Amino acid sequence: MAILEIKKVTRNFKGLSALCQIDAEVREGEILGIIGPNGAGKTTLFNVVSGFLPPSSGDILFEGKSIVGLRPDEIVRKGVARSFQGTSLFPASSCLGNLIVAHHLHKEFGFWQSMFNGQSYRHREEEVAKKSLKILEDLNLSDKKDVAARDIPYGYQKMLGVAMVLATNARLLLFDEPVAGMTPSESLAMGEEIRNIRNKQGKTIVLVEHNMKTVMEICDRIVVINHGIKIAEGPPEVIQADPQVIEAYLGQDES
Repeated sequence: MAILEIKKVTRNFKGLSALCQIDAEVREGEILGIIGPNGAGKTTLFNVVSGFLPPSSGDILFEGKSIVGLRPDEIVRKGVARSFQGTSLFPASSCLGNLIVAHHLHKEFGFWQSMFNGQSYRHREEEVAKKSLKILEDLNLSDKKDVAARDIPYGYQKMLGVAMVLATNARLLLFDEPVAGMTPSESLAMGEEIRNIRNKQGKTIVLVEHNMKTVMEICDRIVVINHGIKIAEGPPEVIQADPQVIEAYLGQDES
């Protein structure tokens, strides 16, 4: 069953197509990889799905309902959350503080509730802190909870970015280059955590990634985009042997 359906999505910039008639679906409970050369349109697709860019044409359905035209925060509340290239953290805040902020992205608890329903507000904040600590524990970050995000190693910052996406409690998680810049051992650990998020928490995951070892090891299916056009789709073993993919991407030296 498809949790997300991308239907004939096109995105133009000043007459140029960054995405052209993209059709794809994300099946509930899978890890789907999206690969392609630099500039292929992968991050543009994430931006369109998550509401940061409107499609020029086409539709995007989450759980059978269109999310086109919704703001990014509304899409998060619907159940779709994303990370960004880089770490996208609040550097001066503690790791715990970063997660508490992320929790608030999918909740609405305004000023007047906090003023006139103080006990309920305090109870909710205690629950948020408890859930945030549990996420840090699950990702082996609990010993960093009081450390400013800017003061933890890069690999931990990337893991904290994943933790912030989890804190939104979304059902569909979009990870943009989760292992970029990591060492081989850090990439291996991140791949294991992504699998655990799917296997133990029942999340559906889509990731854009250039690290082919990680993609081939953890993804159930892969979609390949080149020049804004989908050129292949299938399980890793099929993608690895596809002549178009080899020519467009896998056969190139990474730079």
